[in-house]
Amino acid sequence: MLDFAIFAVTFVIILVGAVLYLYPSSRRASGIPGLNPTDEKDGNLQDIVNRGSLHEFLVSLHQEFGPVASFWFGGRPVVSLGAVDQLRQHINPNRTTDSFETMLKSLLGYQAGAAGGATETLMRKKLYESAINNTLKNNFPLMLKLVEELVAKWTSFPEAQHIPLCAHLLGLAMKTVTQAALGQRFRDDSEVIRFRKNHDAIWSEIGKGYLDGSLEKSTSRKGHYENALSEMESVLLSVARERKAQRSQTVFVDTLLQSSLTERQEALYVRSLNCKCKMLKEQFVVLAVCIWAVHFLSTSEEVQRKLCEELEEVLGSDPVSLDKIPQLKYCQQVLNETVRTAKLTPIAARLQEVEGKVDQHVIPKETLVIYALGVVLQDADTWSVPYRFDPHRFEEESARKSFSLLGFSGNQACPELRFAYTVATVLLSMLVRQLKLQQLKGQVMEVRSELVSTPKDDTWITVSRRS
Repeated sequence: MLDFAIFAVTFVIILVGAVLYLYPSSRRASGIPGLNPTDEKDGNLQDIVNRGSLHEFLVSLHQEFGPVASFWFGGRPVVSLGAVDQLRQHINPNRTTDSFETMLKSLLGYQAGAAGGATETLMRKKLYESAINNTLKNNFPLMLKLVEELVAKWTSFPEAQHIPLCAHLLGLAMKTVTQAALGQRFRDDSEVIRFRKNHDAIWSEIGKGYLDGSLEKSTSRKGHYENALSEMESVLLSVARERKAQRSQTVFVDTLLQSSLTERQEALYVRSLNCKCKMLKEQFVVLAVCIWAVHFLSTSEEVQRKLCEELEEVLGSDPVSLDKIPQLKYCQQVLNETVRTAKLTPIAARLQEVEGKVDQHVIPKETLVIYALGVVLQDADTWSVPYRFDPHRFEEESARKSFSLLGFSGNQACPELRFAYTVATVLLSMLVRQLKLQQLKGQVMEVRSELVSTPKDDTWITVSRRS
């Protein structure tokens, strides 16, 4: 009996040791270096929460494991790419899928296959790009008007008055996007306020409730979130019915409704998460680009001076026009550097549709691949003095190529970013020719690096009139 007891205890010890030894390697994503799940159900969720955001988690992950690293979302392995060379190697045939939308749809409860097959996806992508182009052309006077109203308001303030950027520019972003996308209904401030309320309710839960799991634990919060989604869908459907009766094609939704989509496809596009994703994305990208551009300009009198000189050379005393924007090369550099320094979109994602390979690592089919753009945008091997705001870096071809590869310019740039650059160019063209922007001394700004990087609290500037 004693011999058996000794054998049994020895066997259990060996078994436990074998499990502990084999468990880590068996749980890594195809042998890619990275973290083992800290919880069987939640994977590395608590590690992400402890770091404060997915971006901060990815920074630490790549510092420890290198440019290709793995972790776990629940029971699902995820591969993260954190350097330009590794992103360049990643071959994914699903080029019709917007990477930001992939993240949003997963957070909002998107079900695979709900939006149709690859042909329909490509058709919607082309339709959306066409709609953005038409919207910019038809609504450029609207952008000029809304920006002019904002700049006039700032000009009327006493010198040295503190201006809260987030509050003022959120209003500009909301009015521009809702009126350009959905039409005259949103000239009514009450409609904008209602839309903003639902927008804020949805976005706050995307930023926090999903990652820490708290949304599912709170019946009241989840109900508030679902009501906001339902109200936003109701507004979109109501606008669609109103606009379909019109013959003009002046706003974004008109292009959708007057296209060759079947009634089923049209309803699918409006009722599904596509329109919600696009509206959320447009508003936050416009807002973020404008906030960060004005903020960074307020830190550099030299950049303001050079930008002012270019504007005077290209535009003279005339307002900016859509056809003149491509000639504003330095303004483009300022906006590129704004996006890079602010880590505007720190995270993107793609689903690996076929087995792929990066370096010596195999990425299995249907693996979620994270592009750790916030890590890459401040990688010292790619960008010299990466934490410094320096628009001149984009005079170099290598910087422009890396930026294009990451999807922030060129053919890979998303239409929403082009829309945001247009609004920001109009804003800067009016601001710097009339006002000098100055940073508020002693201000410490913390950043919320979620799907779009924005200040955690409002950031303030002061303005003075140019002589």
